[in-house]
Amino acid sequence: TLAWNGYRHLEIYYGAAGSQLVCHTINPRLFPEQIAWIANDAGDQVLCFDATFLPLVEKIASQLSTVKHFVLMTDRGHMPDKTAIPNLLCFDELADAENGDYTWPEFDENTASSLCYTSGTTGNPKGAVYSHRSTVLHAYAAALPDAMALSGKDVVLPVVPMFHVNAWGLAYSCAMVGAKVVFPGPHLDGKSLYELFEGEKVTFSGGVPTVWLGLLNYVKANDLKFSTFKRTVVGGSAIPPTMMRTLEDDFGLEVIHAWGMTELSPLGTLSKLKAKHQALSAEAQHRILEKQGKVIYGIDMEIVGDDDEPLAWDAQASGNLVVRGPWVIDKYFGRDESPLVDVKGEGQWFPTGDVATIDADAYMQITDRSKDVIKSGGEWISSIDLENIAMAHPAVHEAAAISCRHPKWDERPLLVVVKKPGAEVTKEELLGFFEGRIAKWQIPDDAVFVPEIPHTATGKIQKLKLREQFKDYKLPTA
Repeated sequence: TLAWNGYRHLEIYYGAAGSQLVCHTINPRLFPEQIAWIANDAGDQVLCFDATFLPLVEKIASQLSTVKHFVLMTDRGHMPDKTAIPNLLCFDELADAENGDYTWPEFDENTASSLCYTSGTTGNPKGAVYSHRSTVLHAYAAALPDAMALSGKDVVLPVVPMFHVNAWGLAYSCAMVGAKVVFPGPHLDGKSLYELFEGEKVTFSGGVPTVWLGLLNYVKANDLKFSTFKRTVVGGSAIPPTMMRTLEDDFGLEVIHAWGMTELSPLGTLSKLKAKHQALSAEAQHRILEKQGKVIYGIDMEIVGDDDEPLAWDAQASGNLVVRGPWVIDKYFGRDESPLVDVKGEGQWFPTGDVATIDADAYMQITDRSKDVIKSGGEWISSIDLENIAMAHPAVHEAAAISCRHPKWDERPLLVVVKKPGAEVTKEELLGFFEGRIAKWQIPDDAVFVPEIPHTATGKIQKLKLREQFKDYKLPTA
């Protein structure tokens, strides 16, 4: 699918998986060539897409070697008069042609139900396959009181896209508990979201910090309040403490800080207070809730040193975060090699690529990432892709892409460049070189030229040193 959050998308989730097919959601924000590569790698046979993405699909249709049918997710009245896609099918016509007496097949619970690709940070994207069993277990755990605490009394508006790890499992947990679901479609601006929240009496939502920033700006500018909205789960990237406190103190929302990964379906931890914390000051409670939190039932986690030895849970020792559980993948789609690592005395675990601390009450806090991807508004940007494009410019001798803090997007890319001797290029020319080579939102916000880039003894770029050097750098978009 290439689709926004809508009822047809939800019908595909259940219709495809329930009939022993696999629902593969693709992020439409990726560069067209990336989308085509992912669809071909997955062997997609039917592509269902929203009308918004008709121009995109027309552009890449000839590159989709395995797709046999193209389905526009609309009714007959909104089908295009002309299209470059031959034999384009209408979703509503296909659904209306059935009588509703379909006999659902019975099959093994370990059968694949859905597929999501994680952003490629060291090469092409990799697919994470979820089974019916892992999806149901994840939905159960996500709905528990110390997780999202969902019930049939809730009205849930998933702002997190359904193409982003199954909307964090909300598509399944809401159905499990019988909650009403409200779909925002492509309208994610502050005004549209607020009006939908109020009109549908939304009680719960989930999304990345960037979305809440836009909503907050709108309600503050118009002196508005929420009448029914009470809880939100925030993930994708760490929520700024100031934003968290504004949501809690000014609007009375319970903010649930969460952490997860595509490889975890995605939930791993959520931050809720324990009984022992109720007597603490508001400031002390805030400091706890700003952490990524405790594992939800089904997930185990550890932090380990470079020697793979488990480290102390004392909130001081910082180590590589590893996890395991019934909805954690043990290999990627179409690949024989396993990403799992051995932890001494504790078997095999999935390496998250994050560095974290864990305190005595089992609250985890991310302190760094072991890889150099840039996380912008909850979406990953590969520093390697940026560097490869920059290095293709005839005036560039060496380039490194690092993250810079951004008040809206959390992080944005900064390109650090060494020019070739005698060569000249302006930063405007260099950034313009990215146009058409990568998705527009992935293009660096700025470029700086330096005489040299620091390296390790083995010739690797010292990105930690670069990040330290540019830690106070202010991007022109900030």
